[in-house]
Amino acid sequence: MKVLVTGAGGFVGRQLVRRLLDAGHAVVGIDSHAGAIPAGAQAVAGDLGDAAVRAQALAEGCDALVHLATVPGGAAEADPLASRRINIDAMYDLLLEASARTPGLRVAYASSIAVYGDPLPAHVDDGTPLSPRMIYGGHKAMMEHAVAMFSNRGLIDGVTVRLPGILARPKGPSGMKSAFMSNLFHALKAGEAFTCPVSAAGTIWAESLECAARNFVHALTLDTALLPPTRAVTLPALRLTMGELAAEIARQCGVSADLVRYEPDAALEAAFAAQPPLATPAADHAGFAHDGDAASLVASALSTLE
Repeated sequence: MKVLVTGAGGFVGRQLVRRLLDAGHAVVGIDSHAGAIPAGAQAVAGDLGDAAVRAQALAEGCDALVHLATVPGGAAEADPLASRRINIDAMYDLLLEASARTPGLRVAYASSIAVYGDPLPAHVDDGTPLSPRMIYGGHKAMMEHAVAMFSNRGLIDGVTVRLPGILARPKGPSGMKSAFMSNLFHALKAGEAFTCPVSAAGTIWAESLECAARNFVHALTLDTALLPPTRAVTLPALRLTMGELAAEIARQCGVSADLVRYEPDAALEAAFAAQPPLATPAADHAGFAHDGDAASLVASALSTLE
């Protein structure tokens, strides 16, 4: 296939582009930092909100679109207008433009567990209603409905996947309030002390970067008749406590878990480390998967750590 990937120079985008290229697919990547797009892809530099940039990327058509580009959680809260411009307006225009050129193309959209809001109910499954509180989660929920509507009209063949925490992001600012999960990996790999802003008992939903990339590749080829009418599924994820995660990272890095000190921030823990039991039968039925166990997740995350 020829696959257009937005956010192709980002954390998940780079891993996905490499996997697609290795599988023999042609890739066109859009990113504001085109130098970060892996070699072998056709790179288009620019702002997704710029119609000329989108036109350049779509000039020769594509068979499928993976939409990863986003203004993430903390950045969306800080600049709601930027979030609307990229997370809603630019995506909606891109769906119109791509479907006009290639009616019925496969679209895989990266949504987020932020659509459920916080605090979460005691259990989350396929029947849990969307109730976002953050601007980021609200905008993601709006565009989930857009993917379903475009699919119902036959303009695209859409798949929405709600991402849990993806580990582990590169070191440095990401605009994401959940960055502490990834920063834990960097600190322990370097043998450095780390102050965790949530408690050791705080629970997260997580999968590795490589697992997320595999799930997006699967989304490009699955039979969409297996999906619910909403076209949206929450990806399977491992539910871990931060203490369990820290202990496994420390074990694999050969350092002491005592390097981690816990100083919980109540608001941060409520939003990002109070994840209840999760059931994902729709995603399981459609063939999506998590890492299997904590040891596999940590080993995979460490192998891709930048």
